[in-house]
Amino acid sequence: MAASVGTSATAAVTSSQDANPLNRPATLVAEGPDDVCNYTDRRPSLHLGSSGSAVQQAQCYLNQAIGADLDEDGDFGRLTQSATEDFQQCADIIVDGRIGAQTWSFLSFWANAPDTPFC
Repeated sequence: MAASVGTSATAAVTSSQDANPLNRPATLVAEGPDDVCNYTDRRPSLHLGSSGSAVQQAQCYLNQAIGADLDEDGDFGRLTQSATEDFQQCADIIVDGRIGAQTWSFLSFWANAPDTPFC
């Protein structure tokens, strides 16, 4: 009887994953030499007014993850802030328009996953 309960639970988890409304990637692709964006490996906190290669990295990730169509110019302006908020909402994480540790983690994961963009 315990075996049938375990089988039912496994089937329920599989069905739940198949019906993932957030379209989260099913497999993890590690950062590294195969990273889809290669401006920098730094992950500082970014916000409106930030600039530099880390912003370019974030813009590239946003383009890959959600099809944001941002210029990868290294300027964290209103369009990048808006795309960040869209991504955060889609990823079901805190929506604040800033790119901190949690957003970096989700961005790098989603941008490097197969079958992007997700939203």
